[in-house]
Amino acid sequence: MSVFAVENLSVRFNDSVVVDKISFEIQAGETFALVGESGSGKSMTALAALNLLPHNAIVESDSMTLQNENLVPLSEKEWCRIRGRRIAIIFQDPIASLNPVLTIGQQISEMLNLHFKFSKIQLQNRIVELLQQVELPNAAQRVKDYPHQLSGGQRQRVMIAIALAGKPDLLIADEPTTALDVTIQAQILELLKNIQKQTGMALWLISHDLALVASIAQRVAVLQRGKIVETGNAKNLFQNPQHHYTQKLVAALPSMQSCENRKTSESPLLLYVKNFHCHYPIRKGFFKRVVDYVRAVDGVSFSLQRGKTLALVGESGCGKTTLGKALLHLIPSSGGEVLLDGIALHSLTGEALRRQRASIQIVFQDPFSSMNPRMLVGEIIAEGLRALRPEMSVAEYEIRVKDLLKRVELPETAMYRYPHEFSGGQRQRICIARALAVEPKVIICDEPTSALDVSVQAQIIELLKTLQHEQGMSYLFITHDLGVVAEIADDVAVMFKGKIVELGNVRQVLTAPKHPYTQKLLNAVPKAF
Repeated sequence: MSVFAVENLSVRFNDSVVVDKISFEIQAGETFALVGESGSGKSMTALAALNLLPHNAIVESDSMTLQNENLVPLSEKEWCRIRGRRIAIIFQDPIASLNPVLTIGQQISEMLNLHFKFSKIQLQNRIVELLQQVELPNAAQRVKDYPHQLSGGQRQRVMIAIALAGKPDLLIADEPTTALDVTIQAQILELLKNIQKQTGMALWLISHDLALVASIAQRVAVLQRGKIVETGNAKNLFQNPQHHYTQKLVAALPSMQSCENRKTSESPLLLYVKNFHCHYPIRKGFFKRVVDYVRAVDGVSFSLQRGKTLALVGESGCGKTTLGKALLHLIPSSGGEVLLDGIALHSLTGEALRRQRASIQIVFQDPFSSMNPRMLVGEIIAEGLRALRPEMSVAEYEIRVKDLLKRVELPETAMYRYPHEFSGGQRQRICIARALAVEPKVIICDEPTSALDVSVQAQIIELLKTLQHEQGMSYLFITHDLGVVAEIADDVAVMFKGKIVELGNVRQVLTAPKHPYTQKLLNAVPKAF
């Protein structure tokens, strides 16, 4: 039986068509996936289905039905009866979707009070029941917690609890696991599957992660520039894609097998880290005495060879990013040795440290927030040059910036534009150009592809490989995506609770892991097709 169906749905903003006459239906108890790259119209379609688009959007549809009820002519008051109760949505970013000044219990109760009549005790019991249903640990005790007190995976569970509060017939999950680690992602997917079995609801999954979609969906529609170009059974569609765009997406997926035939060779050591610590005091009591320490990085040791890539993997909170920032002196460390090309970085301060900053640079996870929105791209790329190469003339700066843009495959005219004028993949290229500007020996790449589409991710990985081959740079590649690790890394260090628990050649670690935590990570990776 069809739960939800749309026929010839279009969404326009002035003369720009973002969704172009698409039609599909979702059956009861089915998981239907709408896939495509960023900007293809996936989220716009979901917002149109909930009547949540801004007033300047022009929405046209021959029909849009929920269990045979036509939604097109409904007033806003009637839509309030539908939203949350019969159709619910899990948004992509839980921290942006949850109210930071309300407890999670208060936010769940808002949904319950809107659609049901409960006594105070019934309301409290239902809130705890929902949190238990989404398997939030210590549910009764967490009701009074605020969103910032929860981890990313826990916040996503709260978002799911809010969505389930109305017992919807259709649940829309808009990129529900994009920024989550593979283990948390696996837990969220398993949770959605279990809830679907218990309630019989239909699940509409929106994602650009094809491996994830293949592991959970029964049917898939592929969206390109607002049009559905291919639809069908998930297994058949991914194993034998017919449309060239679907073939391109499938081909761009990072493969766990790509490391199996990689040749290994020895190179001179470039970066040597020994017994490195980052400890932060926990203070309690009236006098704020130190009672213990948070051991974010706890006695880490590794080495990075010249012209090689060492991947640092692990779940959020294991200390990967803290380690990367502490190596750069962006945050303080508590002890240990860091030698870069024989120079002891851990003992440098002031001008001596500033001179060495050209040797080790960083590319951050979110390119947009790591660039000044009021600066032109040319100024952003040249900023490091001006600080570390003050002897260069203005003309030399300009020549260097143009050369860098060419190297990251962007036009010279990009230097006269602002960051908001570029796509996510283009912004990441600009950040790579900025890091390359001072000719570093090592670049720390902190989750540089985690929020990118598979095709853009493949382009960035290929770019990093090409630059490494041409310039002999080394990468410390921080990530939780083991498919990307297989594509780019020579060696892998697995981090767990501030310690490196396994270190070795990429083929050895990914195909024959020794530590139980590494085995757990690999078992959680969605199997592609």
